[in-house]
Amino acid sequence: MQAVRPASSAWDGARSDWRAGVTAITSNRAALRQLRLADAPSLLSMLAVEEVSRFMSPPPGTLVGFERFIEWARDEQAGGRHLAFAITPADQPDVAVGVIQVRQLTPDFHTAEWGFALGSPHWGTGLFVDAAEIAIAYAFDIVGVHRLEARAATVNARGNGALAKLGAVRECVLRSSFLRNGRYLDQALWSIVRDDWRERSKAVWGSGIH
Repeated sequence: MQAVRPASSAWDGARSDWRAGVTAITSNRAALRQLRLADAPSLLSMLAVEEVSRFMSPPPGTLVGFERFIEWARDEQAGGRHLAFAITPADQPDVAVGVIQVRQLTPDFHTAEWGFALGSPHWGTGLFVDAAEIAIAYAFDIVGVHRLEARAATVNARGNGALAKLGAVRECVLRSSFLRNGRYLDQALWSIVRDDWRERSKAVWGSGIH
């Protein structure tokens, strides 16, 4: 798989203090931007369904719940602890169809965990891969993350397949580490390390994004 490079002008615009806000970044099929309160209805319809949420912590189940989540995410971002992107189609930048979150695991944000959710109408379209490529590069090059971790229930074939496609390394299985609907599930722990990512970027883009 080839990595997707955001337009250079858009990437240059992202080089600011991410705590104050995220400048929209567009790639071939996807765009990532700051979450807005106006995204709540779209995110509720896309993510608060069993097909999407069955292998992750339950998303808010109401419009008010999503609005509170967006406000919480803004506060956490301002505090430098968490970053949440709205995923939109590149040609529909006002329509949020998913979310990518990155949260610190260490106070310096050098180790972070990320998670993602995308509305099922957009599965298999390439939208997620484009969005994830941008988010990973942003975490490494703008936020300063060194190691990016992800957990996926071992029974979640789609989620694990997406992480493998992005070049993540499956390190181990965390037994009975995730409680969902009264049942403990095993999770696979995946990682992407900045230096490995940059070498991969150079192989595809020549100079990579730095």
